Amino acid sequence: MSASEKTMAELAAEYGLNTAEYQVVLDRLGREPNQLELGVFSVMWSEHCSYKSSKIHLGKFPTKGPRVICGPGENAGVIDIDDGDACIFKMESHNHPSFIEPYQGAATGVGGIMRDVFTMGARPVALLNALRFGDVGHEKTKRLVKGVVSGIGGYGNCVGVPTVAGETNFHAGYNGNILVNAMCVGLAKADAIFYSAAPGPNMSVVYFGSKTGRDGIHGATMSSTEFDDESESKRPTVQVGDPFAEKLLIEATLELMASGAVAAIQDMGAAGLTSSSVEMAGKGGVGIELNMDAVPQRETGMSAYEMMLSESQERMLAVLKPGREQDGYRIFEKWGLDAAVIGMTTETGRLVLNHHGEVVCDVPLAPLFDDAPLYDRPWVQPALHPRLSPGEVPAPTVWEDAVLKVLACPDMASKRWIWEQYDRHVMADTLQDSATGADAGVVRVHGTDKGLAVTSDCTPRYVQNDPYEGGKQCVAEAWRNLTAVGSLPIAITDNLNFGNPQRPEIMGQIVRAIDGMAEACRDLDFPVVSGNVSLYNETNGVAIPPTPTVGAVGLLTNYDVVTGFSTMEAGDTLVLIGETKGELGASIYLREVLGREDGAPPPVDLKLERKTGDFIRGEIEGGRLTCVHDLSDGGLIGAAADLALASDCGVVLDASSATHAHVFLFGEDQARYLVAVPNPQEVLAAAREAGLHASVVGHAKGDAFASTDLFSIPLKHLREIHEGWMPQWIEG
Repeated sequence: MSASEKTMAELAAEYGLNTAEYQVVLDRLGREPNQLELGVFSVMWSEHCSYKSSKIHLGKFPTKGPRVICGPGENAGVIDIDDGDACIFKMESHNHPSFIEPYQGAATGVGGIMRDVFTMGARPVALLNALRFGDVGHEKTKRLVKGVVSGIGGYGNCVGVPTVAGETNFHAGYNGNILVNAMCVGLAKADAIFYSAAPGPNMSVVYFGSKTGRDGIHGATMSSTEFDDESESKRPTVQVGDPFAEKLLIEATLELMASGAVAAIQDMGAAGLTSSSVEMAGKGGVGIELNMDAVPQRETGMSAYEMMLSESQERMLAVLKPGREQDGYRIFEKWGLDAAVIGMTTETGRLVLNHHGEVVCDVPLAPLFDDAPLYDRPWVQPALHPRLSPGEVPAPTVWEDAVLKVLACPDMASKRWIWEQYDRHVMADTLQDSATGADAGVVRVHGTDKGLAVTSDCTPRYVQNDPYEGGKQCVAEAWRNLTAVGSLPIAITDNLNFGNPQRPEIMGQIVRAIDGMAEACRDLDFPVVSGNVSLYNETNGVAIPPTPTVGAVGLLTNYDVVTGFSTMEAGDTLVLIGETKGELGASIYLREVLGREDGAPPPVDLKLERKTGDFIRGEIEGGRLTCVHDLSDGGLIGAAADLALASDCGVVLDASSATHAHVFLFGEDQARYLVAVPNPQEVLAAAREAGLHASVVGHAKGDAFASTDLFSIPLKHLREIHEGWMPQWIEG
């Protein structure tokens, strides 16, 4: 049955509006909508655009702080980084498109997140990504990895923005839905931030960028539903990107802003021309009237419905100040972009669309915002795993095998194959990246002594077993990673990836993870300034592991003090700052060596996190620590191996004083840092004075990764295993 043969009620259901939501549309219009009007309501009320299942709980996040210039509600968050400079950043998902069409899905995710940043006046200076794929033995995983990585590299490299950090995990829970979260960080002047609200009526609405095609129609709706066995048929809803057009768009947009002609501006992302026009007019309290005949089109015979719902990439919408249209045209012509005045802002408070001389849409804007569904969905407390006491977790039978299993498993093995495909040094301001042996990427604030530290973090297995503690840990680990490179953590963006919120058990994961994240943000003075919620990440009723990814930014006032973990030298002593109680629940050791995924994750003591992190940062700033690594996956074994491999220096760990050596070496207790120093007495004394636990746990020497009386693995062999897994798997 064609769209013209279906009733509007049937189309509403197909577009994702339930019966009650469709009734609200009828009530507000006082009549039945036409297909175009229905399409406008459906995308604006989609989960992707309205956050209808999560908005109530997102209000728990702290969003203000002394450095916050703009919090959630705009295209990206803005923070003050001193001297009149601002950092603008955000993270977003492109999960559903990347599963259907991995190259274009990932590529357009990169393009879209960059537009969110430069539409506010910032030049993008760094990209990050957080990727979750299915089991390495699954038939689709290798193809998806190749496509996604190629898409990220292909787009970011061509635009000329360095990809400096990220994370990649594999788990069978993502077999039916991979996650592709992209983050962009940009720099602007604090007094030159641009916003999306149209400031008044009778102002020109200008479209510029690439022409509109039929790609990505109803992409926002597709991203607001779960998959089934027919998900591959949704390929037409995936956008197609052009990074070279994006580069021109960046330069044209920034030049247009510098000209003083811009009154308001919005990129065309999810829901395309619909969301950009509706949001600009709605936020400004005005109306908007568009002439669809004037929209630059790359295909013939496009309907107004197709133009309004298309998610073609590399497009912007601006409201220009009166009389400044020609200034805009000169800039667009210079950069070779299509551009047209396609409408005006009005006093009506309505969205009016004209096509071929007829009014094809006339709806009030207020209901698109005021009446957008807002659900306090029922939820249940997720089932929690009991804590595993250290004595009940078996020790390895063969230590060398256990260590290699942990360090060469897909999550822990080197991702060199991935990051070598990304240009990490374009723009010449990258100080640290995925290759340099550091807990966060660092880029210079060009022309200054300042640096920005950036990271993305989440441990889904923790969130799965206890969403509240797992939520706290996501934020705490991001805070630790920024601290470990010597930066002051300032703020976060987030990407909350979950399954179907209409299932109470999934909604329980969402609620409790947000509770934990919010508490951590408050206790660490780490506000949330932007973010994205991606729900319905499931196929045939099987949800992904809950994955609330945190992207974070910190400030180095002097980048000369930046630290990493590649500077350990032979003769150094390894000192562990923080106490090990032996948390092996939901650990890498438990999963990879014992084949279990049970147990409560390590609890997060936020006051201790702050106390320990502030101490570490003070020691770095004082020049007393230069080699620092936080402990996370794999515990002390994981951190010490990272130091050994990054510094190309052997390590001998000493677990002789531990009651259970495997608990001491593999435990994933939080609030811990491993440092390498030539003279340990100074840092040990300083830690004691600060009221922190600190102990010598090993020495840098020899050419093996070893632990006294337990195992000794030649460093060369460990490197071959650690770095060899991924290329061998890819080449198959």
